[in-house]
Amino acid sequence: MTNKNYKTGIPETDQLIGELTHCCSSGDRREMFRQILTTVAKLGMEHDDLGDFKLVNTTLKELRHSFRMFYPYRTQRKVIVFGSARTLENDPNYTLAVELSRLLVQKGFMMISGAGPGIMEAVNRGAGKQNSFGVNIKLPFEQAANHYIADDSKLMQCKYFFTRKLIFAKESDATVLLPGGFGTLDEGFEMLTLFQTGKTLPRPIVLLEDKNGNYWKTWLDFIESVLIKRGLVSAEDRNLLQVTHSPEEATQHITDFFRVYHSLRYVRGLTVLRFTREIPVDLIRQLNFDFKDILTEGQIQASPPLKDELKNREHLDLPRLVFNFNHRNFGRLNEMIHAINHSVP
Repeated sequence: MTNKNYKTGIPETDQLIGELTHCCSSGDRREMFRQILTTVAKLGMEHDDLGDFKLVNTTLKELRHSFRMFYPYRTQRKVIVFGSARTLENDPNYTLAVELSRLLVQKGFMMISGAGPGIMEAVNRGAGKQNSFGVNIKLPFEQAANHYIADDSKLMQCKYFFTRKLIFAKESDATVLLPGGFGTLDEGFEMLTLFQTGKTLPRPIVLLEDKNGNYWKTWLDFIESVLIKRGLVSAEDRNLLQVTHSPEEATQHITDFFRVYHSLRYVRGLTVLRFTREIPVDLIRQLNFDFKDILTEGQIQASPPLKDELKNREHLDLPRLVFNFNHRNFGRLNEMIHAINHSVP
């Protein structure tokens, strides 16, 4: 958030920050950069815990590195795949991950993995170095990068799990989960939580497993018989994910999600959905009938780019729907996106 009154309160320090801001940034970025420098200065002035300084320093370095690594590829959609580091090459799920990555690359996607062994290795193997990213984690027992991504410019190391997971969510457009341990479940639940609470943009989330396995069936039994039954999550939250045993089906589900839907943007209280094709008037009328429960007021309607989008020149050529979303029923919002994808010719 921009706050031009955000300063250290010490004129000499604020002047130095202003001079450094002028040297290191330009245009619309300048004010935000000034606030970042002010935060760092205030931290140094108010605090003296070396451990906290180390945490902030490492976090900023890791985020900066990730921004630099992903920036040249921001216009290309990417899929993050999670799964066990202990999955062996002869495991059917390893083969599924390899084939899934090959198919998605053929459809124009790039792949992101945790860069380690097992399912992570299978992802980088299937995609090839040219279409792979690896975001590794430094562990006490050293998780070395697999040789399909090792020494590549699109590989980075993280000290902290939280920065690594932030990078996964920020830089990907779709999520696939294969069977795994605590780490896989942690990453899967985080993706679901971010989607459920609107902290990440809508995305396909696919649970993939060998046809003879029951890992995801057992997991879903718990979700439905405990979490949904006890009202701890909404029944509609089940619509946030898709289960399949086929890499072809998983690929189709992901590509279908972006067949018509392009992106979402919140603009001054309005939710803006952008599409690659015009949305027919009859379909908009049907959406207003079928999804009126997720509106706080008004109707879903077609719109030209809004003022803030014009200012930032955000996809000005794309058709849009705008509406007052309640920011609560993201499972239903996901249903609406699927309905549009399936209904538009």
